[in-house]
Amino acid sequence: MIYVGTCGYAYKDWVGPFYPPKTRAGEMLGYYAARFCAVEIDASYYGVPAERTIATMLARSPQRFRFSFKAPQALTHPSDYGSTRLHSDVGLLRERLLPMREAGRLAAVLLQFPGSFKPTPEAEQYLDASVAAFEGLSPVVEFRNDAWQTQQTYDRLAAIGAGWCNVDMPALETLVRPSSDATSPIGYVRFHGRNAANWFTGDNVTRYAYDYTADELAPWAERVATIAAQTKDTYVFFNNHAFGGAPSNAEMIETLLAERYGDAVDDHVALTHDMPPVQPGLPGFA
Repeated sequence: MIYVGTCGYAYKDWVGPFYPPKTRAGEMLGYYAARFCAVEIDASYYGVPAERTIATMLARSPQRFRFSFKAPQALTHPSDYGSTRLHSDVGLLRERLLPMREAGRLAAVLLQFPGSFKPTPEAEQYLDASVAAFEGLSPVVEFRNDAWQTQQTYDRLAAIGAGWCNVDMPALETLVRPSSDATSPIGYVRFHGRNAANWFTGDNVTRYAYDYTADELAPWAERVATIAAQTKDTYVFFNNHAFGGAPSNAEMIETLLAERYGDAVDDHVALTHDMPPVQPGLPGFA
């Protein structure tokens, strides 16, 4: 099954473009979950969520809804990759996510490593230890350096039980290229936008300020279908969150997938009752 959503949901600048006017923070998840079937929680990258926060997420979303969590930056961005001793936040996050897993609502744990993380013997050992820390929680690894984009890496991830994160980002030297690969029962895709001018110099808002066109997303509908054919569940998340770009683009790829699967869409894509109508004029599936 394919689940489409966004990276995060609690953005003030989405009030108006996505959320109704005057929507309060505590109302956002309920509204979001009525429109999408999954979300990636990026706040866990900056701090481990409290038990009460996890319980609230479960209570404010329906049983069909799935959560993915981003691993702490203390794990993926340490000062030294030469040690396999992991930060205490790793064990704490694992403990906090157990109720989510027991409820059948945990999609994956995403380990996003920076561009400076390159394949060396020390890095490979650190990678193995990091993935092992989330065994049983569907770990998925995102690399930002294309030196990892090799068959050797795919084989390694498959051997240690980790998924490969396919990405869309600017076509710049050293960055990972678009792909349709899967190394575990979980398929994963993240859309970061193609803002090449701000990629290396922007902040967490300007770097991802981008609005995809249907022409840009049409090839990805086929890639997502290829990934889904290899996996049990596939998660597609948009990280171009600035000014509400992510939800509109998530809706766009849902429509493209609806055209891709036709009458069988409900067998392949998790949708809410608010699914936008199929638009026959979209590129790629005339």
